[in-house]
Order: sequence, then C-alpha cells, then structure tokens
Amino acid sequence: MVYKSKIGLELSIPLVVVFGGSSVLMVLGDAWPGLLVMLPPLAFIVHMFFTTYYTIDGNILKVNCGFTKQTVDIKTIRKISDDMNWISAPALSLDRLELFFSTYDSVVVSPKDKIGFVKELLTIKPDIELNLKKINLNT
Repeated sequence: MVYKSKIGLELSIPLVVVFGGSSVLMVLGDAWPGLLVMLPPLAFIVHMFFTTYYTIDGNILKVNCGFTKQTVDIKTIRKISDDMNWISAPALSLDRLELFFSTYDSVVVSPKDKIGFVKELLTIKPDIELNLKKINLNT
C-alpha cells in the first residue's frame, strides 16, 4: 500500500512566499541571472513534493523522499509517537509520526492517512507501543 505524505501549510506557505516573492522582485528588477540561480533549488523542492511517500510492501516499509530512500523492517518497529519537531525529515508536514526501530534508530514520516498507516503497521506487528495523542485508532 502507498501512503502519500501530508503537505502542511506551515512548510509550503513560507516556500511559496520566499520563492514567489523573490521571483517577482527579480522579474520586476530585470535580474534574470538571479532567477536562473533560483531554478535548481526550486526544482529540487518541487521534486521532493512529488516524490515523498511511504510504501508498505509485505514486512518492509519503504520511505521515499526526493533522491533518498530508506527501508525499515516493520517487525523491528517497537514504538510509534506523535512528532512536531522542525528537524529535517522525509515529511512534508509538521504533523508527523516518529517510528522507533532496532535499538537506537528512528524515522519521521507524515502520511496523509495516519490512521490507515498505523493500522496497517499494527496488522503486521500488533505489539508496537503507541504514544499517539492526536489520532484515535478506534474510528
């Protein structure tokens, strides 16, 4: 099953304001070289928005974000918690879940369908500890 990343306004609006406002100012000021310099970072950000998703395939969780990919054996996930941290993560929203696996590893994700995502993980490994205050799995 594929879960798209939730796109949060708290991350997308500042990007639109900064890149949009800078682009307008550069066009009005005939600063075309500056506009060309902004295109690669903008292309990278757009690429990330279209390629951030999470796939559950058997017992494997595949986390895709831009050019980075990570796989996690779902059987090693021991805990899922809410996360609102600003630290960089393969998530397009601050409404996140942190999945703790192995001994000291974790990955932060922001699936649009958090309830379906967590329920599917629980069908594969029912003894995952849940520390979720924002979602109710009984709905």
